[in-house]
Amino acid sequence: MTAQVPGRLPVAGPADVRRAAVRLVRADGRSFTAVLLLNALAAGAGLAGPWLLGRIIDHVRAGGGVGAVDRMALAIVVCALAQLLLARWARYVGHRFGERTLARVREKFVDRALGLPASVVERAGTGDLTTRGTADVAAVGTTLRDVGPEFLVCVVQALFVLVAVFVLDPLLGIVGVLALTPIWWVLRWYLRRARDGYLAEGAATSEVAEILAATASGARTVEAFRLSGQRVSAGRDALDTSRRTRLYTLFLRSVFFPVIEVSYILPVAGVLLVGGVLHARGAVSLGTVVAAALYLRQFTEPLDQILMHVEQLQSSGASFARVEGLARAPRSAGTGASAPAPADDRIDVTGVRYAYERGGEVLRGVDLTVRPGERLAVVGPSGAGKTTLSRLLAGVDAPTEGSVTVGGVPVAGLEPERLRRQVVLVTQEHHVFLGTVRDNLRIAEPAATDEQVWSALAAVGADTWVRELPHALDTGLGTSAHRTDGSQAQQLALARVVLADPHTLILDEATALLDPTTARHTERALAAVLRGRTVIAIAHRLHTAHDADRVAVMEDGRLTELGTHDDLVASAGAYAALWHTWHGDAGNAGLSSGEDTRDAAADRGATARTGGRAP
Repeated sequence: MTAQVPGRLPVAGPADVRRAAVRLVRADGRSFTAVLLLNALAAGAGLAGPWLLGRIIDHVRAGGGVGAVDRMALAIVVCALAQLLLARWARYVGHRFGERTLARVREKFVDRALGLPASVVERAGTGDLTTRGTADVAAVGTTLRDVGPEFLVCVVQALFVLVAVFVLDPLLGIVGVLALTPIWWVLRWYLRRARDGYLAEGAATSEVAEILAATASGARTVEAFRLSGQRVSAGRDALDTSRRTRLYTLFLRSVFFPVIEVSYILPVAGVLLVGGVLHARGAVSLGTVVAAALYLRQFTEPLDQILMHVEQLQSSGASFARVEGLARAPRSAGTGASAPAPADDRIDVTGVRYAYERGGEVLRGVDLTVRPGERLAVVGPSGAGKTTLSRLLAGVDAPTEGSVTVGGVPVAGLEPERLRRQVVLVTQEHHVFLGTVRDNLRIAEPAATDEQVWSALAAVGADTWVRELPHALDTGLGTSAHRTDGSQAQQLALARVVLADPHTLILDEATALLDPTTARHTERALAAVLRGRTVIAIAHRLHTAHDADRVAVMEDGRLTELGTHDDLVASAGAYAALWHTWHGDAGNAGLSSGEDTRDAAADRGATARTGGRAP
């Protein structure tokens, strides 16, 4: 079973976690076996001390000589030294096993995270994924490196001690086990509640991280729209939920540990009372009673460590369930499937409808054909469904109804590698990776030469500022090196697209962070480089629509107009109204939004400053 909340990344069920743990053990089975064997030898060496001490007591009571006592005392020292060395060796091997296993967990997590569809990450929120990749993986690492080996040592020691008590005297062994009943009861009570409690705590922590990340990244928007009160309220609600989940797990521990601490004295006290009665009747020797009491006193230490680690294992087990849950996250329909290759580069949108999980229908019966090599501009007011359509065209989402195909094959059904060679979506959200300029561009094409990298930079107008960097392509990027501004990051992202060389490029406000003059220069440069390829541009600056082969107009989730720029202006419809508004003719406003008007004003201002002419 896999627990999943709609819109959130799933959490692996107990059975899935057990299977994953078994796979990790099998991956390094020799080391795990060595850990068990060394722990068993160390525990066996530790059993000799109490037994020999009991023999010494019985030997002295029987009037034995000093020589035998000295030999048994020397044997106790040798066994204690052997136990120390074996336990140290076992911990060393265990820690190495834990580090190798943790590396496998981290690598697997990164592979799974990179394989997630963008839509899944967006719906789940980056805070959840970040928390799983940091706090949860760190908790699993602590368990594998420290808690796991210690737990194995203590379990083996505890089992050997109990067996030794039963070997000395079965009745005393039964008394010791029965005295552990309160521990068994409180352990069951705790385990029934701990997993859900720690899972809730982890989810609440992810929610806090998500809200903090969203607020920090959108700080300017929060300030501009005076949303600080709402964001503070949302943060307080998330922190309150986190506080309640943490108080609940604290309550579980506050019941669990006091009962455990009180129960430790019961086995020793029981054995001494019953053993005293049996010794008085001559049923057992004094040495046997002392040895049994010492064994049970020795049993307290590994038991205490086991129960302490049980609490940590519950917490890290919940973390492992969240980490392993990534394997159960939805994948692209084409992942692992042998989808047929597209017959050509033609894109067909047929009867497409789409609705988000938490909202109404966004697209309503869209039909569109994009011919290979065509430049198509999609325009319309904010909320018309332009961005949603671009996501469907790029295979990020699949339509609720209808189909989006390339060469007769559903776009969302293509394998990721093939999809990236077919269609690439470029938005205004870009990321600059830590590394050199060359590294940032070769992400798109690892085999690209420096000449190809420079050509890609020149295509988007970024070669000038890159050449001015201290080490050009070898200049490091990031907070501790050269910091790129928004327009430079956007140009790097567009250069990656040039290197990726897809046959269809979808630009959704891809030049929004550039000033109007640079944006137009970049778009023209891209148009020259991508001649012969399909370009679909979500247009907010209408010069993009003016330069396109055809223009698609969207209103309220529907495609209302489709044609060339000149034909649509001549038809005096919605596009004509938008065009006139962009040129400052407010009397013809019909379709325009404030965003389009502001962009038009910015473009006209830039044109006036540069002495150019608007189209």
